[in-house]
Amino acid sequence: MKIYFCGSIRGGREDADLYAYLIWELKKYGTVLTEHIGNDAVLTPEFEGSDQNIWQQDTGWLRECDIVIAECTRPSLGVGYELAYAENLNKPVHVLYRGQPGSLSAMITGDPYFVIHTYSDQTSLLAILESIFC
Repeated sequence: MKIYFCGSIRGGREDADLYAYLIWELKKYGTVLTEHIGNDAVLTPEFEGSDQNIWQQDTGWLRECDIVIAECTRPSLGVGYELAYAENLNKPVHVLYRGQPGSLSAMITGDPYFVIHTYSDQTSLLAILESIFC
């Protein structure tokens, strides 16, 4: 199974440790194509590359993946774009969200294509992953 994991990069790295943890857990179910999302160095110019290269790489991985898992607690234009791109490709999309009901974008919650999972802690997050993959 090829997993495309989405998480905020330029929109804020406050949840980078959570992304690293999620990626570690997701690797139990398959290959995480976007493992770099959990890396603290992801914002350095040496790591990032040009915007065009990033777009080519990420859209290629979206075409290649079997499933998209997006942590959407931290708002991100890039993650929103990735979700729409994945929907256009008919890829299964699961959105993970930790927060107050009604504060996730209506463009995500109002789209019946996306499967939204709210969680409060790592235990509930692990149970969600198990329900998706098992």
